[in-house]
Amino acid sequence: MEDKEFSSINVIPFVDILLVLLTIVLITASFMVQGAIPVNLPKAKEGKEEALKSLEIVLTKEGEIYFEGKRVNLQELENILKSISPSTKISLSTDRDAKVQSLVSLLDLFKRYGLGKVVIRTERDES
Repeated sequence: MEDKEFSSINVIPFVDILLVLLTIVLITASFMVQGAIPVNLPKAKEGKEEALKSLEIVLTKEGEIYFEGKRVNLQELENILKSISPSTKISLSTDRDAKVQSLVSLLDLFKRYGLGKVVIRTERDES
């Protein structure tokens, strides 16, 4: 057999692989956005941006509670909060249409376990 010397590199297979990888990344990214918990935050004119790391608790309009993205009931959340240090910062996102009693129940749990560093997330009201 005769060895052939290539005069140029064929890049078509390389481009094919890149297009397949790009497709996989785009499909995966679209699923990640859909996993977010939909919450309409209340509006506030005053407030400051917080950049520190904190535990995320979400209360939806239907009264569902999510701790760090995982759905939990009030009893499960209480068991989790028992083991948390009182100096831990908690970020609470509550839907503006959530029942006040659900919010009060959460705040009562925080107080019971000495968790005073609770930030209630809002959207800036530009009006």
